[in-house]
Amino acid sequence: MIRSIETTGKTEEDARRAALEQLGLTEDADVSVTVLERAKAGFLGIIGGSPAKVRVTYEVPDEEPAPKAAPTPKAAPKPAPAPAPKAAPKAAEKPAAPKAVPQGDEVERVRVFLLGLFERMGVEAQVDASYNAEDNTVNVELSGEKVGALIGRRGETLDAIQHLANYMLNNGSDERTRVNVDAENYRAKRADTLTAVAKKTAAKVVRYRRNQTLEPMNAYERHVIHTALQDYPGVTTYSTGTEPNRRVVVAYEASTAPRDTYERTDSRPPRRDDRRDSRPRRSSNGGYASRANFGSPAAPAPEKPPVDKTVKEWS
Repeated sequence: MIRSIETTGKTEEDARRAALEQLGLTEDADVSVTVLERAKAGFLGIIGGSPAKVRVTYEVPDEEPAPKAAPTPKAAPKPAPAPAPKAAPKAAEKPAAPKAVPQGDEVERVRVFLLGLFERMGVEAQVDASYNAEDNTVNVELSGEKVGALIGRRGETLDAIQHLANYMLNNGSDERTRVNVDAENYRAKRADTLTAVAKKTAAKVVRYRRNQTLEPMNAYERHVIHTALQDYPGVTTYSTGTEPNRRVVVAYEASTAPRDTYERTDSRPPRRDDRRDSRPRRSSNGGYASRANFGSPAAPAPEKPPVDKTVKEWS
């Protein structure tokens, strides 16, 4: 009986050896090798190459066919079971409402998250968290010796920590719970400072009637400015620019300014009474008084001889 096997290799000789190894034959075995595909080298010997493929044909002795076993009798088919009666269709079930997370679990999750975050930051801080049911808010107060590192420049680090805590708590939740993070009452102090700056800037705007642009602020600080000046007469506020360089503009609004701030008034400086002391003054006799006599009463004019008004008679 003649049989064949196909193998591949980098070269035709490698493919032939692979076939002999699979058959368990030696190199001197009587086999016939047919090259189906020759090896092709690709670009730079790496890209686009293909291996060689050969067919090895060999002869094996014929084997006597094994006696066929007697067919086993088929068992009688079992009767099919009777179909069970169909149950009545169930009423459509309403989807279960998502379970609300207990308030204590929300507070504990925020506290554990912040403690783990501070441990990786290498900062020791105490975390006091509480839940406010009125506005569904978790309020967090941080304290410690090096809590200033958690505030950062103008509260940038504190805002980032608050953002991470909000994302952790509300990720995958249907109901949003807001997390407010504060440290050493920083946000209240910052709000007072911004309110004072806003009113001082508004006074300049009303006085000089020119718009003033404040420094870049985040959304919370811009909200403080808008709230502080919403009832200030003579100004209006709006935001301009894009994050993170969005600013508040305090603009002059004449229609709401007090009347005495935009009426024209006489701004000339008052006349000085002693200004006349710096220039000569005419005296009563038509001349000019000397500097020595300036400011004193004018000297009396010399008396003129009387004019004889008698009419002379002509002879």
